[in-house]
Amino acid sequence: MTFVVTEACVRCKYTDCVSACPVDCFHEGPNFLVIDPDGCIDCGVCVPECPIGAIYAEADLPPDQHAFIELNARLALEWPVIDSASEPLPDAERWAEVKDKRQFLESAAVT
Repeated sequence: MTFVVTEACVRCKYTDCVSACPVDCFHEGPNFLVIDPDGCIDCGVCVPECPIGAIYAEADLPPDQHAFIELNARLALEWPVIDSASEPLPDAERWAEVKDKRQFLESAAVT
């Protein structure tokens, strides 16, 4: 089992979870974070740190979020590791309660 960042993170990118992670398994894209399933040690300390509840244990994923298992794995190979917290996106609060945000996911690597 691993932990998965879900659609709720899109256009928010709160990084409280990154500071809690003991193994630096988060990777950063332009408007989303992912967890490297190969680096995750399944400790779960990131889950309560996410202010919008975007992180789930793979076994607890809502059915409509299952595509994010593959997305996290694939994008973790493409995006750089993020190992410290940073400011959320400027309009994160506005996007925090929005549903169905997958179409807004930007998958280009952060430079």
